[in-house]
Amino acid sequence: MDSDQGSAARSVLAAGASTEKAGLPSRHTTIGAERAPHRSFLYAMGLSVREIAQPFVGVVTTWNEAAPCNITLSRQAQAVKKGVAAAGGTPREFTTITVTDGIAMGHAGMKASLVSREVIADSVELSVRGHCYDALVGVAGCDKTLPGLMMAMLRLNVPSVFLYGGSILPGRFRGKDVTVLDVFEAVGAHAAGTMSDADLAELEMVACPSAGSCGGQYTANSMAYVSEAIGLALPGSASTPAPYESRDRFADAAGRAVMALLELGLRPRDIVTRKALENAAAVVAATGGSTNAALHLPAMAHEAGIAFDIFDVAEVFRRTPLIADLKPGGRYLAKDVHEIGGVPVVLKALLDGGFLHGDCLTVTGRTLAENLQGIRFPEGQDVVRPTTRPLSPTGGLVGLSGNLAPEGAIVKVAGLHTLTFSGPARVFDREEDAFAAVMQRRYQAGDVLVIRYEGPRGGPGMREMLSTTSAIYGQGMGEQVALITDGRFSGATRGLCVGHVGPEAAVGGPIALIEDGDVIEIDALRGTLSVRLETEELTARRALWQPRQHDFQSGALWRYAQTVGPAGKGAVTHPGAVAETHVYGEI
Repeated sequence: MDSDQGSAARSVLAAGASTEKAGLPSRHTTIGAERAPHRSFLYAMGLSVREIAQPFVGVVTTWNEAAPCNITLSRQAQAVKKGVAAAGGTPREFTTITVTDGIAMGHAGMKASLVSREVIADSVELSVRGHCYDALVGVAGCDKTLPGLMMAMLRLNVPSVFLYGGSILPGRFRGKDVTVLDVFEAVGAHAAGTMSDADLAELEMVACPSAGSCGGQYTANSMAYVSEAIGLALPGSASTPAPYESRDRFADAAGRAVMALLELGLRPRDIVTRKALENAAAVVAATGGSTNAALHLPAMAHEAGIAFDIFDVAEVFRRTPLIADLKPGGRYLAKDVHEIGGVPVVLKALLDGGFLHGDCLTVTGRTLAENLQGIRFPEGQDVVRPTTRPLSPTGGLVGLSGNLAPEGAIVKVAGLHTLTFSGPARVFDREEDAFAAVMQRRYQAGDVLVIRYEGPRGGPGMREMLSTTSAIYGQGMGEQVALITDGRFSGATRGLCVGHVGPEAAVGGPIALIEDGDVIEIDALRGTLSVRLETEELTARRALWQPRQHDFQSGALWRYAQTVGPAGKGAVTHPGAVAETHVYGEI
């Protein structure tokens, strides 16, 4: 250490020596004589006296080698760190877990998916608390990683910027764009004898040609759009595909932006208000996004101490027009949105139509309306329509309630022709049994398939049902049957598929009382989900009902089942901001 550095190092021995650390959490690990051991660790990693004196910015990614969704995130993190450093901060990179739905799908591994959202949020909280970071940039790719990181930002309430890792490029098969959904549906076609072994093998090899998250308006892209609409991400950052090196520009800008937020003292809970949550729900509805948004938005609200449940989400869905023609219900992919101007085009159309709160603050330090001032709606394209010419006057998702779902349920209707359905129940107590019945064609047109004991507590873990729903579509039966579950669906699911039915079967909800042959009525026009049984009959069956024990009596899934709440309130596992006696960002 040279004499100048030695002199600077001696100056931090006195408590409060650095004005840059005033009021910041990292003062607890870097300032004063008693923190000499802590600084030794920092010097060991090559930090200078100057860097130790600067604000510490956690740069967390969900990088791993599990799937293409997250494989580019380590590279993007390096660009974030350059942006932080250029703006006078000291970046500290760390990673957290991912459970990638495309690989977890269709077997017991899917029980880990939703649980991973809580583990992600918890692990980021613990890393930031333990090391006293002053701000946070989070880079995520796969479905649960996006809400998981945004939940952590709201929980910690330090200046934060979210960055989506980007979507995958479309594959090409027989002259048309394809995604992994086409492969899932091809499994059903193969089982029905309408697709050969060779064709299935060819499709699976070309469907996912690059890094990035699934290319349709499935859960990852839905929550990426949410990140811009809710104000936690920089404008335009959510729609650039993952393989494009231009993503590094957004990553660098995110690093610089978080330092500006530190200077302003602008925190996530200043940004994520009730109005911002309504904006987020609106962009999901307008793009025909994932039903999982009705799970993640209440969970994010919970972290901010805002009451915003499935019924609140559904009300926004009801009043928002569907304007983006995106898969799975439509024709286009995320790359197509990028090519006409990205998420800001969708937001501009909604704002001009009066469907967004333009006065909400964002991580730019400006309001949503101010961010969109220079955006012009592109003509000569039909990927996104103006609100004066919507695909549908109401959003692509509908909330349901009734005697089968007193705590609510959700269905995606974008692209559907059939919005009402009535038929006899075919009851299954786990997804594997339903999938086997579908693959063996042990169901009929007009049936309502019921998959229960797959809720947050009963699964445990609230599995997605994409394998089953895709097999039905692949067999050409997508509009001839309906499916309801206390579990959930992939954002890629299509068909009259009702998820999040609450209360779930594991706690004795009405779905637990259904028997084969009971007539179930779904009306997505009126927003109802009912079983044609008298109250007295349901009461009699409830008296005979016995709770079931699942197979996970130890470990993470057991612990999750002990603490998780209902899906309608986000399937959260702790009391949330309303119970706080302190906020980390103010320690």
